[in-house]
Amino acid sequence: MGPEARLVLSILLISCCSGSILGRSETHQCVQYTHNPPSSIGTGNADGRTVVTCSGEEDKRQHCFSTWKNASGEVKLIQQGCWLDHPSCYRSECVDMGEAPGVFFCCCDVSLCNIKFYHRPNVSTPPITPTSAPPRQPVEPLIFSMVPSLAVSGAVLLSFWMYRRHRRPYPPVLLPTQNVFHILMEDPGPMPPSPVLGHRPVQLLEVKARGRFGCVWKAQLLSEQVAVKVFPIQERQSWQTEYEIYSLSGMRHENLLQFIGAEKRGCNAELELWLITAYHDKGSVCDYLKANVLSWSELCLIAQTMSRGLAYLHKDVPGHKPSIAHRDFKTKNILLKSDLTACIADFGLALRFEAGKFSAANHRHVGTRRYMAPEVLEGAINFQRDVFLRIDMYAVGLVLWELASRCKAADGPVDEYMLPFEEEVGQHPSLEDMQEVVVFKKLRPTLRECWQKHAGLALLCETIEELWDHEAEARLSAGCVEERVAQMQRLTNATAPEDLVTVVTMVTNMDYPPKESGL
Repeated sequence: MGPEARLVLSILLISCCSGSILGRSETHQCVQYTHNPPSSIGTGNADGRTVVTCSGEEDKRQHCFSTWKNASGEVKLIQQGCWLDHPSCYRSECVDMGEAPGVFFCCCDVSLCNIKFYHRPNVSTPPITPTSAPPRQPVEPLIFSMVPSLAVSGAVLLSFWMYRRHRRPYPPVLLPTQNVFHILMEDPGPMPPSPVLGHRPVQLLEVKARGRFGCVWKAQLLSEQVAVKVFPIQERQSWQTEYEIYSLSGMRHENLLQFIGAEKRGCNAELELWLITAYHDKGSVCDYLKANVLSWSELCLIAQTMSRGLAYLHKDVPGHKPSIAHRDFKTKNILLKSDLTACIADFGLALRFEAGKFSAANHRHVGTRRYMAPEVLEGAINFQRDVFLRIDMYAVGLVLWELASRCKAADGPVDEYMLPFEEEVGQHPSLEDMQEVVVFKKLRPTLRECWQKHAGLALLCETIEELWDHEAEARLSAGCVEERVAQMQRLTNATAPEDLVTVVTMVTNMDYPPKESGL
């Protein structure tokens, strides 16, 4: 008796003990397979497959799933096991309905139903031969006897599903990603293929943030956690811009958010546009500062990696990557990895500068009001590259002030987290409020006196003042900020506590990197 026959026999014995071969039992069981690299099952090799009992929340159903590939007619199993509750799995057979996916995926509702799995691209096609032989026993009488009960159960399940769908704005979604994107616009056309993703299932789990352009979900892609940013159709231009920026060949950098794929869901008025990226559990710098204070080394790590990412974004690499201005740089758009290194996200307003090309994007009053540079608030900007890069650098100065305000290195109390200018204009300033404070009164957030008593913070304050200078040409570049922070860290690491006051008096004698390096 071969290994596959032994697996089938053990499954039949387990199923009989639980009460039924095809019916739902009190405990849901599935065939599990996690071998890597995947072994061929086309030759009947079932080594590595076991039977597991699924567990989950009491009010949710359990399903089985299978994923496999078809390489030149040879079926290669990738993974089998238990799957979370979703209406698309409410069927007794494990069947993939896709046309010709690179990776096949199916899920089903009956215990051990994933021992066999099919690819059925069209319901009108002839009967499909299963990838593994069915148990040799008559099942037609049992199936016919179950038809009435299945009809009643189906009606109950449909009612329950409709209730859950209307109760929650975004129910968990199981879907295959698409290879070609097509947006319903005045001039529709095919989009390039989504990188990495190829018909793999994504399941939405929890809303982590809501913003101007949509909401961000924590999601599951097989065994990997990902983030899914969902745009409504009204924000298709922001989705398109961000997708195009992420798709540039030179956008792979450790301090830029990793892009995984993009797709559209639904149609017409219910169309949703998705961006799928890496997920970072610590969230944004803004969220982190609300709940935590920073040590001096943590502040330097965040500041240096943040400025390194922005310097790379601003850099023009001929034949590889154009210079890109972010245009909405703020702590909510900077994410923290598990080791507190920063990565820049949200490129929905970004502007790229390519030789011989001019973007028709809106250049007036773009971004978040409290982070707008004086020239943006005045509407007095021209369309040159360096102008937009210096606008980003003004916002960097405000972000560094936010980091300093939550740093415990200074000899003084650490205040509760506040946004830039929150003390002057509150949490929801109008454009006129910001013009009054920033342009006419030329005010900036307060640099506390106790910061000047710490060698590193004193140098940071001087850098901040140069970044938010009213004259854009006087601002530092991102590369210069990265060098400054590294210099501050080396200085404080080599300085004993009793020498701190002496170091502060030497600030004006230090040789800084040139202000315009990188611009």
